[in-house]
Amino acid sequence: MYENRSMWMAELPLLLLLAFQGTPSQRGLKALDEKRYQDAVTELNSAIAADPKDYGAHFNLALAYSLLGKDADAVAEYKKTLELKPDLYQAELNLGISLLREKQGGEAIPFLTAAVAQKPKEYRPNYYLAEALLAAGDAEKAESHYKAALEADPKSAAAELGLAHALSKRNELADAAPHFQKAAGLDPKYRDSLLELASLYEGQKQAPEAIAIYQQFPENAGAQERMGELLLESGKPADAIARFQAAIEKSPTTANRAALAAAYLKNKEPEKALPVVAEILKAEPNNYDIRMLHGRILRDARKFSPAAAEFYRATQVKPDSAEAWSELAGMLVLMENYPAALTALDRVAALHAEKPGHVYLRAIVLDKIKQLKPALESYQRFLAVSNGQSPDEEFKARQRARIIERELSKK
Repeated sequence: MYENRSMWMAELPLLLLLAFQGTPSQRGLKALDEKRYQDAVTELNSAIAADPKDYGAHFNLALAYSLLGKDADAVAEYKKTLELKPDLYQAELNLGISLLREKQGGEAIPFLTAAVAQKPKEYRPNYYLAEALLAAGDAEKAESHYKAALEADPKSAAAELGLAHALSKRNELADAAPHFQKAAGLDPKYRDSLLELASLYEGQKQAPEAIAIYQQFPENAGAQERMGELLLESGKPADAIARFQAAIEKSPTTANRAALAAAYLKNKEPEKALPVVAEILKAEPNNYDIRMLHGRILRDARKFSPAAAEFYRATQVKPDSAEAWSELAGMLVLMENYPAALTALDRVAALHAEKPGHVYLRAIVLDKIKQLKPALESYQRFLAVSNGQSPDEEFKARQRARIIERELSKK
């Protein structure tokens, strides 16, 4: 993390070069001191036009550009300064910082390395070199310079966080964790870095450690949602419910409401899940996933007619969903609405999503409506494709096939 523009002001005394009263260079320095940075640019460009080899004017112009946030222009001027005055420490350091701000960490490394060589015990060159090395992918070297920066300033939250990042990049999460914690303790604005640590714990499948961090952020809806999901995955739906409820209070999103409904279901409280899902559908009537979830809750509560209505609505939202047509077919069979069930099964077949269970269901429907020959064909086809996957259904299919064969042979 780079310092804000006020950091550049600390460098102003470095090159307050002697200049005659009223010269462009003097007026440029005065403008810098008064924070009139654009005026400083104008005056310093005039000074350079009069003397292109005035490295002080180039440096101060670079500083003005930096303070204006024009780092690309600053880079060019710092480089010109170093051409005219090689090894100027402050130009090397500032050039490295400007390159970092331009997301050019690799290019910043040689300049910051030179700055560290001149002042190896100083905080700033070590910190920014560490940042450049980390940006360039060299976490090992970055680690050593973050440590050097912390030796110079043990209370630097930025360096602590940088060291945490370097260690985590090397998959040394156990070593990185204390530095995340210390950064948060040193400066409240770094507290959210603990959420990054929690995410890293999740990546390492260390759910209890992640949950412990999320517990520290009761005001953060996202943290409460993640904690709820981890609790749900850990087989603690009752605990997850409270977290999702807290998340909804701060951020009543569809995702949070759906997660709460899922938690109720896992906690065997479908009656509590129903109003949550219904609330979502009021706002988003064409939400396919929630329609399907609502249908399944109703199905499991053995409310077949409302469930069938929900699955039908899902097919209208997403006509190419074999899953919705399949669920609808199942409900229609249980409701003994066999012609409509056949239509739904035909849609599954047309979508090339027919499975052995669908073939078996088709056989049952045809059997129920006394279409014996096609029913027999479906039973036989089911037995051919099931191949031992559903032994109970296969037993029933064989029995019915034999009975139908006998009945057909009498005709």
